[in-house]
Amino acid sequence: MTVKIAIDAMGGDNSPAVEVAGAVAACRDWGSKVVLVGDTEKIQSVLEQHQIDGLGIEIHHASEIVGMHDAPSDALRKKKDSSIRVAFDLVKKGTAAAVVSAGNSGAIMACGMFVFGRVKGIERPAIGTFLPNLNDQTLVLDMGANVDCKASHLYQFAIMGSLYVENSLGKSRPRVGLLSNGEEEKKGNDLTRETHQLLKKSQLNYLGYVEGGDVYNGSVDVVVCDGFVGNVLLKVSEGLAVAIGTMLKQEIEGRFWAKLGFLFSRPAFSAFKKRTNPAEYGGAPLLGIAGVGIVCHGSSDPMAISIAIRQAAEYAQIRFEEKLATLL
Repeated sequence: MTVKIAIDAMGGDNSPAVEVAGAVAACRDWGSKVVLVGDTEKIQSVLEQHQIDGLGIEIHHASEIVGMHDAPSDALRKKKDSSIRVAFDLVKKGTAAAVVSAGNSGAIMACGMFVFGRVKGIERPAIGTFLPNLNDQTLVLDMGANVDCKASHLYQFAIMGSLYVENSLGKSRPRVGLLSNGEEEKKGNDLTRETHQLLKKSQLNYLGYVEGGDVYNGSVDVVVCDGFVGNVLLKVSEGLAVAIGTMLKQEIEGRFWAKLGFLFSRPAFSAFKKRTNPAEYGGAPLLGIAGVGIVCHGSSDPMAISIAIRQAAEYAQIRFEEKLATLL
């Protein structure tokens, strides 16, 4: 069954052009149904640049926008007709099944918690992001929703992360690791040591402490950390990928034989670029809210939005929040 996805069309850095293009691509490529939420006149103007005959695209007007520098509380109290808030309200009313937004992540989380509420037993919802590893993908959470955490929060992140990987990637008993500054039990800080003891007693397939390099070597499927560490990890990873690409380009352009070698290696470089391109991973789910919300990077391109829409539809149909509630 095809479900309808509510798109915050005004949240990204280049809205609504990117959101509209991504929605059109999702409808054309995946057979998705979407409702674009935001300034009707601006959205319609962009839609006119696309061929949308026969595509399941609707528009729902929202008069306000939550900017990247606005406090999350503004989306709840001061801007009740913002595109983010209205998109969540549409799902609450049953008009749509999930929300996709490239807007203010704090506001997205705040709206998700206020409109949907939390899954019973979850103290803090988390943002989970897939990063590429040598074999497949590693889910890392939290990626920025919770800067200050308790051990019980990280314990719940591990449960949510394991369940999500099991349902989204089809992996039985995903391997879970707790991010620390070493694999030995004496390493870490008070937070990781307390969390470590909780996870050792759990029914999860917990492997213990892991280091930063384990995110990418494929030794674990889920890596748990607080939102401060997770967001730093994400930004360093993104910056490193850009730096590697730039350095390779500089080295190739500066040498004749390197240029010649590149011609023969182009397929491999193209495959590597695709594998490390953040757009290929769409958006990050808000795990722990009693509904479906996908957060995209503010600078997402149409492909990332399109993939996030497909993610949202798949996520909505696995009924993750209901399965999570039975584990707590």
